[in-house]
Amino acid sequence: MTTRNEGEDMVVESNENLVGQRCPECGRDGYRSPSVTVDAVAARETDEGLELLMITRGPEPAVWAGLWAFPGGFVDYGEDPEDAVLREMLEETGVSGENPRILEVLGTPGRDPRKHCVGLFYLVDADLDATPVGADDAESAAWVTIDALSAENVASDHLIIVDMLRQ
Repeated sequence: MTTRNEGEDMVVESNENLVGQRCPECGRDGYRSPSVTVDAVAARETDEGLELLMITRGPEPAVWAGLWAFPGGFVDYGEDPEDAVLREMLEETGVSGENPRILEVLGTPGRDPRKHCVGLFYLVDADLDATPVGADDAESAAWVTIDALSAENVASDHLIIVDMLRQ
């Protein structure tokens, strides 16, 4: 069935699990939905205390440039979030991970200046002896003592997760 949506012809698909509208030319659906992001939370205990695997943000978005954040990014279409969090951690830090377990979900609209994003934070087992190297859109990567992280140097709402780990 074809219908009009804001002046565009849209194909309406219907089955018991899906009712949606799709553009017959590009396939885009008519829903305005948030994007899904994943962040890897890897920790190790050292003589200096608890250390977290962190990246410094690149230039985009500018409001977070140079701030610490957990390695992460957008889930690709067709990708399982558990695979995405391991991929992003490896891409941004060079550190391999395994066994992702959901820690927290943050989705307040406005938490990301680019668009509405729902963030899935996963605890990830990492190679604790690995030396992180910033890559992809991370300027740098390092194991950072939790005491060195504060509202002044942590991007977005990642400090919520850092504070959870302090307890």
